Amino acid sequence: MREFVSIHTLDEHPGIATLLLSRPPTNALTRQMCREIISAAAELGERDDIAAAILFGGHEIFCAGDDVTVRQTLKADEAEVAAEVGRAAVAAIAAIPKPTVAAITGYALGSGLTLALAADWRVAGDNIKVGATEILSGFPPGETVRLARTIGESKAKDLVFTGRFVDAKEALALGLINEMVAPDAVYDAAMAWAKRLVDHPRQVLAAAKARFGDGR
Repeated sequence: MREFVSIHTLDEHPGIATLLLSRPPTNALTRQMCREIISAAAELGERDDIAAAILFGGHEIFCAGDDVTVRQTLKADEAEVAAEVGRAAVAAIAAIPKPTVAAITGYALGSGLTLALAADWRVAGDNIKVGATEILSGFPPGETVRLARTIGESKAKDLVFTGRFVDAKEALALGLINEMVAPDAVYDAAMAWAKRLVDHPRQVLAAAKARFGDGR
């Protein structure tokens, strides 16, 4: 039974599932939440009734990254386990053998941004803030490969070294997001992207996605 991560489907949108992050107020990631993401991603991969998936943090905040309060209490060996589980959660999203779209609202920071980058497409509100912000909390970044492959190594280093916040317009220009819409339209835009794909043969979609490797 998962506490903070759930999968939802709607009769009016057959073939599409939403993987919902729900750990108020900011969906900050803990070891438990990351393990639940891994479990939910595996379920999505196994379900024959699902052709595409939306990764959603609700209408307020997508994911503010690692829970800093919790992270500060971890011993060195616990911190290493947490980092490994975090990397595994991102890899699990990337490995879902179906098209995925991240519907980004509010903030996608640190590991939250990395999680969004593991999706195949990213739709965001025009008021979002994203960034590789770990350094602002005194921690080294997690995975940087996905960020560098998305926007280029030099631009990725700028974000990682400074920890600065990036607004929606710059995020679109950099390629951190693929589509910018009004804040209230984020989920609907993600659903529209997914709906274009549900009529394709699912095995063919899976094979097409596999041609790109794990997304890293």
